[in-house]
Amino acid sequence: MTKIKTAIIGAAGYTGGELLRLLVHHPACELVYVHSNSQKGKKVAEVHPDLIGDCDLVFTDEVQTEGIEAVFLGLPHGETKGFLDQHSFSPETVLIDLSTDFRDESNGFTYGLPEVNAKKIKTSKKIANPGCFATGIQLALLPAIAKGWVKDTIQISGVTGSTGAGKKLAETSHFSYRSSNTSVYKLFTHQHLKEINQTFKQLNSSFSSEILFVPYRGNFPRGIWITAYFPFEGTQEEAVSAYKEFYKDAAFTHVSDIDIDMKQAVNTNKGIVYVQKEAGQLVIYSAIDNLLKGASGQAVQNYNLAFGLEERMGLNLKSIAF
Repeated sequence: MTKIKTAIIGAAGYTGGELLRLLVHHPACELVYVHSNSQKGKKVAEVHPDLIGDCDLVFTDEVQTEGIEAVFLGLPHGETKGFLDQHSFSPETVLIDLSTDFRDESNGFTYGLPEVNAKKIKTSKKIANPGCFATGIQLALLPAIAKGWVKDTIQISGVTGSTGAGKKLAETSHFSYRSSNTSVYKLFTHQHLKEINQTFKQLNSSFSSEILFVPYRGNFPRGIWITAYFPFEGTQEEAVSAYKEFYKDAAFTHVSDIDIDMKQAVNTNKGIVYVQKEAGQLVIYSAIDNLLKGASGQAVQNYNLAFGLEERMGLNLKSIAF
């Protein structure tokens, strides 16, 4: 197998570490260099100790553009546009951006949610990876939006692990704050609502419902749990059937027949969904790993699609049972 010459720009954080963990073992990937301004000169395994014995690369602050076939962009939100203005890659280089910069599909980027855009991703050279909460919420609601079932306000709550706040220490992300604690942030104003509304309107042009989303900080390191509900006149059997039909070709999204929990998805690229009818409402739970299906795992899934590889390649991860 001819390997794809690949680079990671901005690989010092949690998502960069997850990308490395996946790509150093990916059978079709040749990792040419790993970029970080803050960690230049350090061995990758010094910054990401779990990679000891797996990766001998050293972080560089130099950007090589020639001969690179794929680039993962893990820069802070708002910095990718400037980086691409300064560094010109070949038009044939596949760019996969994990920031918010191009999720509006500007500058020729395709929104990289495989459950709705797999065909477009396969022919795209520029892919904007979805946000973590956006992924969990969309997986919970895509079939219902497609069916036109949502006519009223959608009520959503979601809780995310501390890794969702990034590696840099902040008051609300360190252990003494998070442990034995829960708190709300960005009430009804979370930045991922913009891309969620964009997808829903593309999927169903008549969609106009308000989305009321309450995000919670969880007292655990990784994972996202979503609960979404709205008035529904149909039966639970009808809903489950529609959800299974919608996701029948999805490589990683699964509709469960039994109640689910978040740990089923942690350390995997799965999106796990459970649907039930209760008190006149269709209630949907979804669970993902915020660093994998919500970030780096989905980015590698998009890499596989863009290069015509088997979609699950390099992503057969096992959940943590206990």
